Amino acid sequence: MRQLKHHEQKLLRKVSLYSWKGDENIKVSKILRRYHIQNREDYVAYNRLCGMVTKLASKLKTLKADDPFRIAMTDQLLQKLHDMGLLTTMKSLQKAEEITSSAFCRRRIAVVMVRMKMAETLRSAVTFVEQGQVRVGPNVVTDPAFLVTKQMEDFLTWVDSSKVKRAVQTYNDKLDDFDLL
Repeated sequence: MRQLKHHEQKLLRKVSLYSWKGDENIKVSKILRRYHIQNREDYVAYNRLCGMVTKLASKLKTLKADDPFRIAMTDQLLQKLHDMGLLTTMKSLQKAEEITSSAFCRRRIAVVMVRMKMAETLRSAVTFVEQGQVRVGPNVVTDPAFLVTKQMEDFLTWVDSSKVKRAVQTYNDKLDDFDLL
């Protein structure tokens, strides 16, 4: 390659020809498609949270292993991540450091519904959530970005007036005549 002229160097001073800003877009678009995420900002927020958790875990690793503060904070962090369903085990801080934004995506209400066999596809699960046919405990959820923790997973059900709930109960011969009123 020839030597760049002065005005060419000035123009290309802030441009790196070795790494492009769009390299990550392919990975991000695959994740957005896989988990049927409609807002890219949700994925960016998950990515930021992963960065914060990784940063916190690396800061905790710099402390001495027998430091009581490190032990207490490590237990709190691992317990919080385990309760949210982001970690399967609470063995080491290494697991918290390796957390990915896909772990947050797997805790979205639509993905949990597909895993619990409440919907066949993510698209239909998102449609059910947006229509207000799903509730978590007593609260109706209409936001598909709602994160479901392990404890809330047990309380994920259909709304009482849902046509889907009525169809499932009819199929299972458990439809109560009183509910039809």
